Amino acid sequence: MSEAKEEFNKHNYSADSIQALEGMEHVRMRPSMYIGDVGTRGLHHLVYEVVDNSIDEALAGHCNNITVIINEDNSITTEDDGRGIPVDIHKKEGVSALQVVMTKIGAGGKFDKDSYKVSGGLHGVGVSCVNALSDHLKATVYRDGKIWEQEYERGKALYPVRQVGDTEKRGTTVTFKPDPTIFTQTTEYSYDTLASRLRELAYLNKGITIHLVDKRHKDEKGEYESDTFYSEEGLKEFIKFLDGNREPLMKDVIAFEGEKNGVPVEVAMVYNTSYAENLHSYVNNINTHEGGTHLSGFRRGLTMTLKKYADESGLLKNVKFEIAGDDFREGLTAIISVKVAEPQFEGQTKTKLGNREVSASVSQAVSEMLTDYLEEHPDDAKTIVQKVMLAAQARHAAQKAREMVQRKTVMSIGGLPGKLSDCSEQDPSKCEVFLVEGDSAGGTAKAGRDRNFQAILPLRGKILNVEKAMTHKVFENEEIKNIFTALGVTIGTEEDSKALNLSKLRYHKVVIMCDADIDGSHIATLILTFFFRYMKELIENGHIYIATPPLYLVKKGNKKQYAWSDKERDAIAEEFGGSVNIQRYKGLGEMNAEQLWDTTMDPEFRTLRQVQIDNGSEADRIFSMLMGDEVPPRREFIEKNAVYANIDA
Repeated sequence: MSEAKEEFNKHNYSADSIQALEGMEHVRMRPSMYIGDVGTRGLHHLVYEVVDNSIDEALAGHCNNITVIINEDNSITTEDDGRGIPVDIHKKEGVSALQVVMTKIGAGGKFDKDSYKVSGGLHGVGVSCVNALSDHLKATVYRDGKIWEQEYERGKALYPVRQVGDTEKRGTTVTFKPDPTIFTQTTEYSYDTLASRLRELAYLNKGITIHLVDKRHKDEKGEYESDTFYSEEGLKEFIKFLDGNREPLMKDVIAFEGEKNGVPVEVAMVYNTSYAENLHSYVNNINTHEGGTHLSGFRRGLTMTLKKYADESGLLKNVKFEIAGDDFREGLTAIISVKVAEPQFEGQTKTKLGNREVSASVSQAVSEMLTDYLEEHPDDAKTIVQKVMLAAQARHAAQKAREMVQRKTVMSIGGLPGKLSDCSEQDPSKCEVFLVEGDSAGGTAKAGRDRNFQAILPLRGKILNVEKAMTHKVFENEEIKNIFTALGVTIGTEEDSKALNLSKLRYHKVVIMCDADIDGSHIATLILTFFFRYMKELIENGHIYIATPPLYLVKKGNKKQYAWSDKERDAIAEEFGGSVNIQRYKGLGEMNAEQLWDTTMDPEFRTLRQVQIDNGSEADRIFSMLMGDEVPPRREFIEKNAVYANIDA
């Protein structure tokens, strides 16, 4: 009897399961250390931290439904039907475990291996960090037939945890309002940003239902905007969603789910007719942008298994080119998701998995999955190998084209593109280059710039759509060659033909400056697609920006003011009163050099939008949709996002 009771207590989720690691004094002082930044990304990260607690409950088998509500005042409410955070007294801290979880950094059940085998989130920073950065937070727990609650202001409890009623429900509800003195840029939540992350979580954790409700907006029927995310097949469905705008090369998604050497591994992959490689990797639901051992394990398993099959089937006997690892991944979309009890993260942004044991687990899983599939689907196997052979052939052609770019890039100043008007400053961190649409606007920008630190590279017309082009065609394109040469960036190493070398990057700000119309938006999107597919590191390192030229000049007598939107134009006109003169700028060329400097290029007054990738899989899907062959989804996206589609992702 006593042994059974001891075993039960060992696995019981109670106050004793909560461990407090350290204080939270520094959170409000240095919030970026905990949530990355205090801009829009950090703001949304607060929601993910709270949701991660509910996901952990689901992973432990105790939660099926999670709801996220954006309230009218931009506060957030999350609800789950898990066990409810323990409320009994924590022995070490002497207060309710709920208060410990909410007010101590690093406190939570995820540090207790008997409560959670694996967990997501910022490695224990969790909901206490959200509390510290909130103006107000209220936690309500439904547990053991009782309702408990506690409220906090800027991380400090307003009263002890109290019982406020009886219930048949169970779970935890948290409502928080981000502190505007911390999030000075904005406290307004983006529905689409939250939706893309919650959709991702539903695919990564099949069988969980996640609801998103926006109480700020109602449709024609008077109902709130909402979505429900649920996946029966997990990564298999995720792949179909991501690749919905590409033409598949095979009938089925290849998928594996199981445990290898104690590591739960889930993999799904499919080949398509595109030339891009799209690998998305996750550890405990965290998107590992920088890859790591699970990704290298996937690549090794894929290359070895496909090469072995191709050799044994005799399909490569007439191939004169050497087949490289890259060739096996052209036109491949794959998702690798692993669950690791104690993940070790490395890299610049701590999103690179370092656990060495995971590599063999993933490699073994991929090898088994692929071997079975290739044997059972000989037609698909032949199609894949043919795609690999074509990729190898194209890679050799691309190598020659790339060498031309490299030779041009490593030459002295004389090797820079003739159209580039360079700056005199030699320190790249102080330099910026404007990629300007057309020679006319380029001439105006050249005349208006500060030549000490601003360079101008005019681009002729619309650059190549890299989404539809083979790699060697990309490197043969004159405008793209000029971009590579002007930036001083080289591509390809002995280990990785697609690796980017930024050591000789000549400008730390690369500004895309196009007309404020449909054509300008299209050109900006073409340039962004090129950077996303071939120089993603430039975006990830924060080097890519979009200029925002004004749409209107409003004048009355000696008074004049620029407007960047119709709403702003109307407000200025009303402020000026009477009859005003409104000039609509259709293009950059309509402004003189002084106007362009004043509105768009002067660091004192301009507005630059930094391009960021908050969600890699969503950015990949949007670029393939906007620049691919499928028209209906593109039309739907543009209609939903009005005239200028914001794809800062």
